[in-house]
Amino acid sequence: MKKLDVITIGRSSVDLYGQQVGGRLEDMGSFAKYIGGSPTNIACGTARLGLRSAVITRVGDEHMGRFIREQLAREGVETTGVATDPERLTALVLLGIRDEDQFPLIFYRENCADMALSPDDIDEGFIAQARSVLATGTHLSHPQTEAAVLKALELARRHGARTALDIDYRPNLWGVAGHGDGESRFVESAAVTAKLQGTLHLFDLIVGTEEEFHIAGGTTDTVAALRAIRALSKATLVCKRGAKGAVAFTGDIPDSLDDGETGPGFPIEVFNVLGAGDGFFSGLMKGWLEDADWPTALKYANACGAFAVSRHGCTPAYPSLAELDFFLERGVVRPDLRNDPELEQIHWSTTRASRNAGDWSEMRVFAFDHRLQLEEMPGYDLAKGARFKELCLDAALRVADGGSGYGILCDNRIGRSALHRASGSGLWIGRPCEWPGSRPLQLEPELGSDCGTLVEWARENVIKVLCFCHPDDDAETRAAQEATVRRLFEAGRRNQLEFLLEVIPSKVGPVDDTTTATLIRQFYAAGVYPDWWKLEPMKTRAGWQNAIAAIEDHDRHTRGIVVLGLDAPEAELQASFEVAAGFDLVRGFAVGRTIFGAVARSWFQGQIADDEAVSDMARRYAKLCRIWDAARIAT
Repeated sequence: MKKLDVITIGRSSVDLYGQQVGGRLEDMGSFAKYIGGSPTNIACGTARLGLRSAVITRVGDEHMGRFIREQLAREGVETTGVATDPERLTALVLLGIRDEDQFPLIFYRENCADMALSPDDIDEGFIAQARSVLATGTHLSHPQTEAAVLKALELARRHGARTALDIDYRPNLWGVAGHGDGESRFVESAAVTAKLQGTLHLFDLIVGTEEEFHIAGGTTDTVAALRAIRALSKATLVCKRGAKGAVAFTGDIPDSLDDGETGPGFPIEVFNVLGAGDGFFSGLMKGWLEDADWPTALKYANACGAFAVSRHGCTPAYPSLAELDFFLERGVVRPDLRNDPELEQIHWSTTRASRNAGDWSEMRVFAFDHRLQLEEMPGYDLAKGARFKELCLDAALRVADGGSGYGILCDNRIGRSALHRASGSGLWIGRPCEWPGSRPLQLEPELGSDCGTLVEWARENVIKVLCFCHPDDDAETRAAQEATVRRLFEAGRRNQLEFLLEVIPSKVGPVDDTTTATLIRQFYAAGVYPDWWKLEPMKTRAGWQNAIAAIEDHDRHTRGIVVLGLDAPEAELQASFEVAAGFDLVRGFAVGRTIFGAVARSWFQGQIADDEAVSDMARRYAKLCRIWDAARIAT
């Protein structure tokens, strides 16, 4: 069995998408950064659909090149074929959404890294691992990149792989249109036609729009163009027809496009056509490699294209397999898919690894986001508090030692320096938003009344909010707290930040085996879908079973639960871990004062030095990690 389902080859870039929809590209004030380039998009799109995907390309030895590498890994794409070019920069593209017909874009691709791809970058052993190789037309436009593509295709055919071509005609990337014509999709060119026609016999599947078949066929009569291509290639030809869907031809070309094989289309709003073809090809590859009939393969393709045209960005818009299955079963509820709450929740929760990567199946979190508790300690001042949180981070990093499943909770008010230093460390990072001890819940003033400053947060920061609440709260208190949590949750989603909700009912009133479960259901009813739940330890299996049922009834794709400590001694934590670890949805713990409390009191009063404080906290944290791991193994 081959290791890979598909290898794509060609362009990779960073897409900077204007966020002001309806404006000119000249007037854009802010941009969202995404991975881009047709083959790179398709590699990500197919990976989201469960295919084992890889891409062959080049990136620069700089920040944007590293972003592409890291984002490919987050998407689950094999990066063995991604070469780093020490001399050239990664390509950039600036894009905008003016209206449903105008999508201005500028390619920054002068002497870029991916156009330096050469035959030396094509490894036979790597190609031999793939069931299929997919090339895109742009890399046939230059002798060196063309040689690389042809070598890959020759090796693919030698090793029994299927071959596919996305014509992907961009006139200005072929040098037949100017820099300002990035939006142009068709300019006649006999030279381009001749170059494409010299390769068509190498493919089993050729996909393009009507305009792309015009350039490949050498005529603007679509049927005639398809017949010209058929004379050169036995490939299945799939012609994309916009709102009319797509049509496949496996044999002779009939007199009408309507006589080809088709799949069902989807009545959706056209919001952004950029990258829609790459989403379409991702779905098509799924069907083709599953040996589905063409109507089924085209159904997948049309659905994936529908997602793409309804959302902002290219790769971020593409569906997961769970999302695609749900959509095909349920159908279109509203044509603007990006505003379909049920669909968007599935999209968010099944593609979140592309935003915040890491193995979080086990969570061992050192929580030192405490503010009030530190401020009340003898000897505390703000400078000392900041320094102590740096020591907490040192202890966390020492215990994690580069391993997976470790994290911290750290605030921005006292712990800003530690919080910022933690970015990029590999730790999971939660950041609190509540004003300490507030009830009804109030948020930290730094967030602003509309939580607008979340736009400044590092993307790997997870919003954490603690709400002291109880099912017996009066209606006014409950409504006020739920409204605050929902406002924060929605602002977090707008800013692509994960959300952790911590509830502590025991500080408000008596609790039993149903208390936490009732609160969970109330927050879901209020429209809050946390990525993470942080729950106080429950002493019975029934309590945990009720809470987990409440979560899974509403969100089958949640990240999971972490157990908080409430300053309990180690023996009590061990007992609570032994109960909680018996449930897979409980990922681990988030404990603070049990680890740092005694150390902080001594350090603030000058009774121990920095090194001793770090060593003591690392010892306590490591011991809790061992206790959790032992409890998990025992179950």
